[in-house]
Amino acid sequence: MAGLTHATCAPCRGGAPTLTDAEVAHLQPQVPDWRVIEVGGISRIERTYAFKDFRQAMEFTARVGELAEREQHHPDIHLSWGKVRVESWTHKIKGLHENDFILAAKTDEVYGQSPRS
Repeated sequence: MAGLTHATCAPCRGGAPTLTDAEVAHLQPQVPDWRVIEVGGISRIERTYAFKDFRQAMEFTARVGELAEREQHHPDIHLSWGKVRVESWTHKIKGLHENDFILAAKTDEVYGQSPRS
């Protein structure tokens, strides 16, 4: 995962190719708690993070928002009591890009630094 956490999201232009199944298979082991799903014919990755209460979940959400701003790659973040679900895909290309996996790895890193007890 160190490779992804040290990478930076690159601007993605419309028309860029989505990742192939082989490319996804290569990147996914680097973010093993994330799963590939399809919604409305669009592949994306998602993970749900657990917390002891709403406040910890909300603070994590804010840190992920700050990360997204730094990377200029913005996931969908679903906040509820004691959990946060993060979904990432590249809207411009309607599918997965390496940026989604970079953001996933960095989000995992933020979670690893978050209090959960």
